[in-house]
Amino acid sequence: MVLTGANVHDSKAHQQTWTSLIIARPPATKVEQHACEDKAYDSKAIRQWLTKRGYGVHIPPRGAAVDRKPATRGHPARRWVVERTGRWHNLFRRLKTRYEKNSENYLAFIELANAIICFRSC
Repeated sequence: MVLTGANVHDSKAHQQTWTSLIIARPPATKVEQHACEDKAYDSKAIRQWLTKRGYGVHIPPRGAAVDRKPATRGHPARRWVVERTGRWHNLFRRLKTRYEKNSENYLAFIELANAIICFRSC
């Protein structure tokens, strides 16, 4: 998890976010790894950075039409995992509007919200 300012574009913290992962990645020889990201991350530098680390890159090009098919019987609506998780965080009032002055306190509330989200999904 990486904490940035509200006016910082997500692509600026891209490398820092990927390097802060706490779960060890399985060897590339055993499991093929893929990186599926939003079209906001469509840049040559990000694609090269992910490819260099052995990921199969899946980023739609900018300007491409977004597939917004409605939910059908048996098939849920498509939604990016990051956007869905952001919505779950916004359901916590304390996270939607930041009241804490210290970033450490705000980060602690985010981690608590993540624990609650994981607990609810079990």
